[in-house]
Amino acid sequence: MRITARATTVALLPALLFAAVGCGSTDTPATGKAPAPSGSAASGAPGTGTSAGASAGAASGAPAAPKAGGTKLERASLEQGDLPGYQISSQANPNAPHGQPQADKKACQPLADAMGDKPDPAARESVNRGIGSQRQVGLAVAATVSSYSESDAKRLVSRLRQAIAACGGGFSATIEKQTGSYKDVKAASYKTGGDESVSWTTTAVAGDASAQVHLVVVRQGGTVVRLTALNVAAAGQKAQVPQEVADKQLEKVKRAG
Repeated sequence: MRITARATTVALLPALLFAAVGCGSTDTPATGKAPAPSGSAASGAPGTGTSAGASAGAASGAPAAPKAGGTKLERASLEQGDLPGYQISSQANPNAPHGQPQADKKACQPLADAMGDKPDPAARESVNRGIGSQRQVGLAVAATVSSYSESDAKRLVSRLRQAIAACGGGFSATIEKQTGSYKDVKAASYKTGGDESVSWTTTAVAGDASAQVHLVVVRQGGTVVRLTALNVAAAGQKAQVPQEVADKQLEKVKRAG
């Protein structure tokens, strides 16, 4: 199974989606690192997949042992072995754009924040993961867990709802001098176990390439989880954050306290 490179030309998606490419394509060495994207437009764009080089824990379905050390957010973040059938990486591709995208419309900035590997400035700490499905070829999920004051976390979810309502016609965002656009922003129904959540879909466009993207943001107290999914093998097809990924991530957040 070879993952096509079409979606790797789409700029301004979470850099951690690149990490998922190294998690599942048979063109990828089993090092856990994402390969540099190929193609003339590949610099600064995202991609994903799953890997034949999955760890023994993931292959057997055995859950990873809980981390004893690290920060609360690190303990709350997904690790290899947490999700059978998925490869999980903390390594971002250095060729992908990093930071906080800047929207061309102030009302749409919360949506742009959700696309970068660094969320809005109110976040005190963030931990990123790239997740590639070994069952659905090309499906990649970027997961970010961030800590806020509870009032800031509530405000973030409220601002996202307002931005979805205001930005249905689309907006553009720039990061590291690269600009892409997001069209057809629409609220989406998605069930989670957090205190509150918001979900939406959009089409990311850069040049003549586009990809359908699904995002879910969940608040649990002062912790905010962002999940972003796309299918690199078929960028034009609808993608959805797998329910088991969202459920496991929320389970770990609650367990971390």
